[in-house]
Amino acid sequence: MKPFTSSIALLCLSLLFAIPIFGQEKINRVEPPFWWAGMKNSKLQLLIHGDNIAQLTPKIQYKGLSLERVIKVKSPNYLFLDLKMEAGMSPGTCNIVFLNASQEVAASYNYDFKAREKGSAEREGFNNSDVLYLITPDRFVNADPANDSMEGLKEQSNRAFKGGRHGGDIKGIEQSLDYIADLGFTAIWVNPVLENDQEEYSYHGYSTTDFYKVDPRFGSNEEYRALSKKAKEKGVKFIMDMIVNHCGSGHWWMEDLPTDDWLNSTGEYVQTNHKKSVIQDPHGAEIDRKIFVDGWFVSTMPDLNQRNDLMATYLTQNSIWWIEYADLAGIRMDTYPYPDMNYMTEWTKAVMHEYPDFNVVGEEWNGNPAIVSYWQRGKQNSNGYTSELKSLMDFPVQENLVKALNVGSWNPVYEMLANDFLYPDPDNLVVFPDNHDMNRFYAAVGEDYAKFKLGLAMILTTRGIPQIYYGTEILMSNPGKGDHGIIRSDFPGGWAGDAVNAFTGAGLSTQQKEAKEFLRKILLWRKDAKALHDGKLLHYVPEHNTYVYFRYNDTDKVMVVLNMGNEAATLNLDRFSEALPAQATGKDIISGTAYKLAGTMMVPAMTPMVIDLD
Repeated sequence: MKPFTSSIALLCLSLLFAIPIFGQEKINRVEPPFWWAGMKNSKLQLLIHGDNIAQLTPKIQYKGLSLERVIKVKSPNYLFLDLKMEAGMSPGTCNIVFLNASQEVAASYNYDFKAREKGSAEREGFNNSDVLYLITPDRFVNADPANDSMEGLKEQSNRAFKGGRHGGDIKGIEQSLDYIADLGFTAIWVNPVLENDQEEYSYHGYSTTDFYKVDPRFGSNEEYRALSKKAKEKGVKFIMDMIVNHCGSGHWWMEDLPTDDWLNSTGEYVQTNHKKSVIQDPHGAEIDRKIFVDGWFVSTMPDLNQRNDLMATYLTQNSIWWIEYADLAGIRMDTYPYPDMNYMTEWTKAVMHEYPDFNVVGEEWNGNPAIVSYWQRGKQNSNGYTSELKSLMDFPVQENLVKALNVGSWNPVYEMLANDFLYPDPDNLVVFPDNHDMNRFYAAVGEDYAKFKLGLAMILTTRGIPQIYYGTEILMSNPGKGDHGIIRSDFPGGWAGDAVNAFTGAGLSTQQKEAKEFLRKILLWRKDAKALHDGKLLHYVPEHNTYVYFRYNDTDKVMVVLNMGNEAATLNLDRFSEALPAQATGKDIISGTAYKLAGTMMVPAMTPMVIDLD
């Protein structure tokens, strides 16, 4: 009997009779923790972490699976295994054994290859038919107070502190799915929920300390997966917030980095300059580009080096693992331009290779459409850079919407949308009035309810995919206070004993209830508004403080009229003959008023109209 075969027999006997093997080594982690048979990419790289694991020799015997390469790194506590799966390899459990110098089994690990769900590769991503509801989970609903604080984690619950953990969790989102679906939302984007074992300000989720584990103060991996599944059952797609640019300083590997170049700036804190234009700047200095990409956001967010092949593979596989495991319909990628740009192309390409109909939206927080459009798939860039990213957050429109409402003129919005020639696919941009990192929209427009309605109507009917932040429907605000802890305030009714309950309406003002119904009315109509799902945009130069545009396809047409003036506006409808048929009729879906659209039309002051043409 060969030594390897006898070692396997010894291992089986020891397991059968619970006899410990002398010298058995401990394996601390294997990541990804499992994988799936039948993926398009036949390659898989395992990170193995264990005390002095590099001194052992791994062996694998599983039909259709081969061990192509074993990679040792500077730290003796890591091994990276390159596996290759043959087409048709069956799901099952593969036993990986680690042999010592005497060819005896010193450690073993049972690695699972699961069966993919039917149609997994053909999953549909979020698109123009959707409206996204953005949730900061710690501040939404606390359905399980028992997990507010967890033993062994550094930061405990402190709802009295605006920057502390308040207790919202995954179960809270799950029990609110009916509320979200009833409002008319068809997708939810949830801020990061992975473990953030940091000393303070850990609630926001952007300092990951374990890329494969949901933070137990939010719930478990299984609960996260169940949330996605239950949302899908209710017709609500699930979008995961991801970060590949950085991790948290409390990440488990920080005490034992695999290689010297695992992090950027040799692992020492160097502040990024945040000068995003250096990527496109034809006159830019290389040192400035390096500081932008390799610098850290803050000292508690180590910058990951995606130019390290092992790191790059680790991050890409992690993203695909969560798509498959949690049945995702999309990813929102944080700080998209900050990682290595060539890696981001390869990352996006790998995701879209596995899931061709999937969608990813990248965050490029810049008000210049020339900068934002640089990152969209199909863009011909002067420096030759090619991106594979489908969607981006439309910060230019958001900034100019707020500006327009505050200066009392639609021209900033009109002029910004006129820049759509810069984008290969402007319809696949995500448009929004605000998000978790900026002043709430109601506060941004001076808590002027009329302006709020005008802005919301515009976001929900212009080109692109709308996103609304939780609480917008009830006019949540942060007047004069830009602190993120206040912007991300607790959703009323999400905690036992709340005096105001947005779910039931108890304690809401008349205006808050009206705002909620205003949003709901547009969203429910929008579900079947095909002209907004796949139609074009035709807009007219604003006149008399009124902005008019049409959304249309071959069969459907919608006329949007937004009067920002303090007086009623009279429109000469002949001006819109290019889009408006003679003697057209339609119904304003907001007021319910039917119109015969010929001659002139009077639009009340500070009023939005969304006319579904017959």
